[in-house]
Amino acid sequence: MSNIYAQFEARFPADPARPFIETPDGETVTYGALARITARYANLLGRLGVAKGDRVAVQVGKSPEAIFLYLACLRAGAVFLPLNTAYQSGEVDYILGDAEPALVVGAPERAAELAELTAARRIPHLLTLGQQRDGSFIDAAAGLAEQFATVAVDEAEDLAAILYTSGTTGRPKGAMLTHRNLASNAAALHEVWQFQPDDVLLHALPIFHAHGLFVATNTQLWNGGPMLFLNSFDADLVIDLMSRATVFMGVPTFYVRLLASPRFDRAACAHMRLFVSGSAPLLEETFAEFQRRTGFTIVERYGMTETVMNTSNPVGGERAGSVGPPLPGVEARVCDDRGGVLGIDEVGVIQVRGPNVLKGYWRNPEKTQEDLLPDGYFVTGDMGRIDADGYVWIMGRAKDLVISGGYNVYPKEVELVIDEIDGVDESAVIGLPHPDFGEGVTAVVVRKDGAPGPDEAQVIGRLRNELANYKLPKRVFFIDALPRNTMGKVQKNLLRDRFAGTYEGG
Repeated sequence: MSNIYAQFEARFPADPARPFIETPDGETVTYGALARITARYANLLGRLGVAKGDRVAVQVGKSPEAIFLYLACLRAGAVFLPLNTAYQSGEVDYILGDAEPALVVGAPERAAELAELTAARRIPHLLTLGQQRDGSFIDAAAGLAEQFATVAVDEAEDLAAILYTSGTTGRPKGAMLTHRNLASNAAALHEVWQFQPDDVLLHALPIFHAHGLFVATNTQLWNGGPMLFLNSFDADLVIDLMSRATVFMGVPTFYVRLLASPRFDRAACAHMRLFVSGSAPLLEETFAEFQRRTGFTIVERYGMTETVMNTSNPVGGERAGSVGPPLPGVEARVCDDRGGVLGIDEVGVIQVRGPNVLKGYWRNPEKTQEDLLPDGYFVTGDMGRIDADGYVWIMGRAKDLVISGGYNVYPKEVELVIDEIDGVDESAVIGLPHPDFGEGVTAVVVRKDGAPGPDEAQVIGRLRNELANYKLPKRVFFIDALPRNTMGKVQKNLLRDRFAGTYEGG
């Protein structure tokens, strides 16, 4: 059984002088340098006493050095634990207490804050890593040996990473991902997205999240190709660099911002081969406008922290609104609330099974048993359907399902109709406590800038012609922007909190 780093290394280009990472400021790191740097970093981990299976918690800004630290952890058999850079002290403290890392690596500007947390948790080591190739971690690794024997692991059992979920319904849970989970996903995406040796990835995603780290970075490592590596998304810079890239992966917000630029057109994309979107639903309006402006269709896929990627539209076989069929080696089914398997186009909870599915939740056997079924299927918590061709269609989170007067209302169905109304930019449909119906269907709408938007009566009037009465919103609220997390997902829990009490007293 093979360490995923060893599997990457076996696929590195024969010429070690080929580039792995290029940055906008002109830095280039070759595959040969990658091997030497990660060896030094892995030797430092050993010097600090980080052993196989120990956790290394990392909360740093995006940089090539952060990628090398991730790969060094893999080489050393340590468990990489990336933390969202937006997490505040309370959130970080909880995860440090739960994961009990042997080492914390943080941003230099948060060193004092992290020192208090690590001391209180009696964590042995705290080092810093900055975005300008600075920090005590780099200083400590200087001069160490540039050879390291990658640690052997049991691919199916040993952990490569723990990713904590967002915790919108309670305390975050640590999803345990093995070397096989990550390797199988990289191999499947490499196949489905038809990666070629000359593909160049334009990387503008954060790397504390599965999308930027395990989908984008791992797939290109599996390919042995170069990345044009941006510390953050900048629409103008992305457009400039597309003349040197072939593959771009983004969240829907990235595509909306690209389309907002008059520079973004067919000429700007002439060198590109593939555009992929994920982490949040892509509006069909965005899909259509992107195709009209560039001639490209965006490949939408479906994944989650616990499974990395589950499905993807095939290149050239994209269907707007669908996330495609299951990846090679992955199975998907839709079940009712009693666990019964449903038929074609019936809506229920999506379950998946395959080598991508997490080992379990860190120190949470109850949640592991709840979500990982005896037959190996994982209960995603997402509502959806599977059509006759095997394409999966997401209808929303199970917890976002609205049950009004005993009828199930799938928010996505209502949102799609609202989003087609002239003057509407986007919408979110939620359920709020209602004295008569249990939950009242409620729409929250963002109007387009500069456009005469509809009012509440006009929205409801339009829906009345297209949806059953029980699906109609009882109220429509207008706000300037929907609340989103760092990956662009609408935080409906915040909307439910904001508009709680709307139907009190009937």
